[in-house]
Amino acid sequence: MKILLTGGGTMGSVSPLLAIVEEIKKENEFEFLWIGTKNGPEKKVIENYKIPFKTICSGKLRRYFDWQNFIDIFKIKLGFWQSFFILLKWRPDIIISAGSFVSVPVIWAAWFLRIKILIHQQDIKVGLANKLMAPFAKVITVTFEKSLADYGKKAIWTGNPIRQKIKIIDNKLEIEKAELFFSLEKKLPVILVIGGGTGALELNKIIVQALSQLTEFCQIIHLTGGKIENNSIIKKRYFQYEFLIKEMRYAYVVADLVISRAGIGTLTELSYFKKPSILIPMPKTHQEENANFFQKNQASIILDQNELIKNKNLIIEEIKKTLQSQKRLQGLSENIGKLNKQDAEKEIVKMIKKLIHCYDN
Repeated sequence: MKILLTGGGTMGSVSPLLAIVEEIKKENEFEFLWIGTKNGPEKKVIENYKIPFKTICSGKLRRYFDWQNFIDIFKIKLGFWQSFFILLKWRPDIIISAGSFVSVPVIWAAWFLRIKILIHQQDIKVGLANKLMAPFAKVITVTFEKSLADYGKKAIWTGNPIRQKIKIIDNKLEIEKAELFFSLEKKLPVILVIGGGTGALELNKIIVQALSQLTEFCQIIHLTGGKIENNSIIKKRYFQYEFLIKEMRYAYVVADLVISRAGIGTLTELSYFKKPSILIPMPKTHQEENANFFQKNQASIILDQNELIKNKNLIIEEIKKTLQSQKRLQGLSENIGKLNKQDAEKEIVKMIKKLIHCYDN
């Protein structure tokens, strides 16, 4: 059976699809193909999974006036025809997307060729890409129960998939491995800072400016996503990486507190590991709604990026206050662990098999 996956531009639309691939590979012989962006971060990661990768022209329709919108309309049209001929030649049994604008022309072409489509909705707020693709999907799986109302009868609540490489078997053993890998001092709190798959320059700046004070009372594992003004900082108790793949679970398991954006992929992983977190959502994006949902459920602490830029001591004070309260840490841990359904990847694979089976019959 042939499965075509599409997504990219950021890792947000890629991670859940990789989790689905890992689950399918456990028991079935499937052939995979990925359609993504030319310059996005996904190509390198997908190649590690030994999945053939093709690119198409990718445009984006912004919800505000921008001259680029006129150019991108032609990019989307070109992307449609590129997708059409890829699909016509490869003829997949099903196409799966978890959002992103590179997927839109692929899904449109798939509908035209009568290929089965499954869409996964990750965020609280429905993105424009998924709005444009949803009418053509047979099934739409959703991360949160409240998203069922956005899609009607097509929607199935599964939770958000987690990659096998993230999951842990022996927590104690993983902590020991993590301490060795990062050369950590024992009995000193560990802060994990996640700059996102494509980086978060402002978040990285906030952390770097506070390093001197933070490293007085904790250790910092900083995943920059490649966006940082000084990528050669040498400081005791500070460990900087562009990103981690296999070792990412080490970073999660050893962290006492996580500082992060509010992309749903990271939030799902935080829920799986039950990690207390301080979220700094990207202003004026869907991340603010994700963060607000977690805050309403007392599962995370939310800080405003603009306030942190004005006052660098604010992040230091919040980290210190949180680490000093075991009750607060425990409450955050328990509450965040309740927000994502477990084994989402298994449920979605069942949907894929069902759709393919219907296709055969």
